[in-house]
Amino acid sequence: MPRKGTHTPLDPQGDPNDPHGWHALTELFLEWMGIQNYSPRTIHGRRTYLKYFIAWSIERGLTRPAEITKPILERYQRHLFHHRKRDGEPMSVRGQHARLVPVRAFFKWAARANHILYNPASEIDLPRLDHRLPKHILNTTEVEKLLQLCDTNLTTDPSGLGLRDRAILETFYSTGMRRSELMNLKLHDIDPERGTLFIRQGKGRKDRMVPVGDRALAWITRYRDDIRPSYAREPDDGTLFLTNLYEPFTPNRLTQLVRNYIKAAELGKSGSCHLLRHTCATLMLENGADIRFIQQLLGHAELTTTQIYTQVSIQKLKQVHTACHPSASLEKPTARKTQKPEPKPEPPPP
Repeated sequence: MPRKGTHTPLDPQGDPNDPHGWHALTELFLEWMGIQNYSPRTIHGRRTYLKYFIAWSIERGLTRPAEITKPILERYQRHLFHHRKRDGEPMSVRGQHARLVPVRAFFKWAARANHILYNPASEIDLPRLDHRLPKHILNTTEVEKLLQLCDTNLTTDPSGLGLRDRAILETFYSTGMRRSELMNLKLHDIDPERGTLFIRQGKGRKDRMVPVGDRALAWITRYRDDIRPSYAREPDDGTLFLTNLYEPFTPNRLTQLVRNYIKAAELGKSGSCHLLRHTCATLMLENGADIRFIQQLLGHAELTTTQIYTQVSIQKLKQVHTACHPSASLEKPTARKTQKPEPKPEPPPP
């Protein structure tokens, strides 16, 4: 999905009356994605990024997908590379990659469905993505400082929103779940007896069960029983965490809530919901958790995605380095002591 502040071309794209034009084939492509059970979020993203390419093509007189060739796609790829945003900065590699993936998927579908004679994108190479480490990770002291910022005293905060915020932060920290997964939690997804949360339709439309710590579960239960009834309105769909507007959180609203607490904690580190996800995984790894258990907890499809935390978790590597590297065990150099010269004997009196 495009970030807040980015420009999205307006509908319609191309001639809606042309059965071989952009408009008709794009709608067929998106309908096919729905039939194939792609998530609404993925379909929305594909629609958004396809619009950029279609607008670029129409500006150059290319009104049908059949008119697109490999050199034209390579030209579009160069256009993305040289494009400058409103602030003058170039488009990130990930931004270029995000705009090219839907284009390649569209032409692959169009060729297979015989809407075009061949796939001009079959030999297009996507830009190589950087494998970056998380910029910041919190330690246990910093996490506790963050959590203590929530006003959970109903005398000083009768609205109970501070208690709700504590439950949200504790859930992120304990389970490492994604922002969208927390937003979609329902009341019946909590199992206090087993100490678990059921995540429905996570990334890749996959369900999973995750453990939740006793402390986080206690805050969730307290919020559910004492605070949520004041913000629930009929018809109540059972969404666990509600805003002061009596509705489920939107992505931007939840991001801003967590970011405000991290900023108020004055930790010298920035981030939002994903910062707590990274922190959960890293601290568990440093405390001896197996990487495959962390993979299951985070809901990663590939172990290679989880292995990034083995690079972030430097504590064990530092212990091995101290134990095995020759220079790590040497004594620190000490300042050389200078000996004072012995005083010369005084000459005998005449």
